Formats: sequence, C-alpha cells, structure tokens
Amino acid sequence: MNSSSRPVTHLEKSDVLDALFASWRDIGAILQTLDSADWAAETSLPGWTVHDVVAHMVGTESMLAGVATPEADVDVSALEHVRNDIGVMNEHWVRKLRGLSPAELQQMFHAVTGQRRNELSELTAEQWSDITATPAGPDSYGRFMRVRVFDCWMHELDIRDAVARPPDAEDLMGPDSAQALDEMAASMGFVVGKLGGAPDGARVRIELTGPLRRDINVAIHGRGRVVPDFGAEEPTSTITMDGVLFSRIAGGRTTPSAHDTAITYGGDEAVGRRVVEHLKYVI
Repeated sequence: MNSSSRPVTHLEKSDVLDALFASWRDIGAILQTLDSADWAAETSLPGWTVHDVVAHMVGTESMLAGVATPEADVDVSALEHVRNDIGVMNEHWVRKLRGLSPAELQQMFHAVTGQRRNELSELTAEQWSDITATPAGPDSYGRFMRVRVFDCWMHELDIRDAVARPPDAEDLMGPDSAQALDEMAASMGFVVGKLGGAPDGARVRIELTGPLRRDINVAIHGRGRVVPDFGAEEPTSTITMDGVLFSRIAGGRTTPSAHDTAITYGGDEAVGRRVVEHLKYVI
C-alpha cells in the first residue's frame, strides 16, 4: 500500500482509547445488571444471544491479545448466519465460550479488556500509526482501534435492544458514541456513491437527529467523498433520521422498511431512498 493509492487515517491515540475504554466500562456496567433470562435473550444478530455477543467481544479482544482462535465442535462455515471468514472466526469463539456461566464470562470480559487496556496504553506513536489489516482495509492501527470502538458500541446497543433497555440521551453523550459515529461517517462516501448509486454531481446530506445529532455530507465527483460542507451550494438530496436508527440500519440490525415513517427525504427523493435502501454496509 502507498499513500497515493489509499490514504492513511491518522487519529489521536488518547481520543480513540478514551472512547474504547469508556465503551468497555459501560458494557461492564450493563452486564452486572442482567439476570439469567437477559443473558439468554435473543439479539438482532442471527443465532446470537446476549451471552453470545459478550463471548464474541471476549474472543476478539483475546485474539488481539495474542490468544489463538479455538477449534469449533462443528463446521461453523455451514451455519446459515455465518457468511464470511470473519464470521467463521467469531463463531469459533462464541461456541467455545457458550458453556461458561454469565459470571464466568463477565470475569473473562473484565480480565481481557483490562489486559488490552494496559497493552494499548503502552503503544508507541509509531506502533499506533503502523499500517495493519483492519475490517475497513489496510490502515493505521489507530483506525483499527476506532473500528473496535464502533464494534463494541454497536454491541452495547445490541444488548440494550435485547433486554429492552434503550439508551437515554446521557448514555449517548460519551466519547464512544462520537468515535463510533466518526467511524460510520468515514464509510459514507462508499455507501452513498457506490452502494447507493448516487449520480455524479450529487450532493447528499444525511441529517442525524437526537443525541447523536450531526450532518454527514457526501459529494459525488467520480466517487463519493465525505466533505465538511457543500460551500455555497445546497444538497441535491437530504435524508433525515435519528442517529441511533441510522446506526442500526447501517449495522444491519433493522431495515429501512420497518421505520419508513421515521425517515424523511428532501430534494431528489429517489436518490435519498436508494441510499437508505443500501445503507447497510457492516459485514
């Protein structure tokens, strides 16, 4: 990889790690309030309970700490909800840890996130900027850790959805929410231009409302690019929805059709609707 073919994302280590550690803290606090029925509750992720979601997070951080992926008791690639190599790896951990009690799994979660907190805090500036494989393609290790913020923040919402404890405004005001939205916004050029097929010259504004309020502006000039604003020009299409709903659709946890009245459009509505129909981009 070189800078001319793909830009490298440079992020402040303290900003990203403050967000990641806050996410782990908030998830740990929620886990302490769950009863046995909550741990067994089905989530919006096919085939996974709350216990499985936590096992997935434990497995991912264990892998990043250098622990080998465990063997599975079945061919997980044959499971209907496993669609790619990352899904295969995730499922190995979920099945391995499924026999643990909630108390044991909580203990593992706190242990591995504590280990990772120490390891990440000690990274040098060079290590933070090193290019590595990330779910978003080759990029800095710092970008990878912002993806981890996004993933953990989304899984907190998965748990909250499953046990009917939606976040309130204060829950959404932390640094993890801001970094998770930054990560999603970074993918909107691809989503709007490539997946959504917005035409050349289009200016699409995604207006998020609620505690996660922000505007995401995408200009199409050969390809989609996220821009601070459109200068003196108005957007050709606007899409307005609550920020949490945006994240749930983008993450494939729900569909636009289930929330049609909660999404409004301005300008070229056909383009706006096509973008929303293709908003899901998380694998």
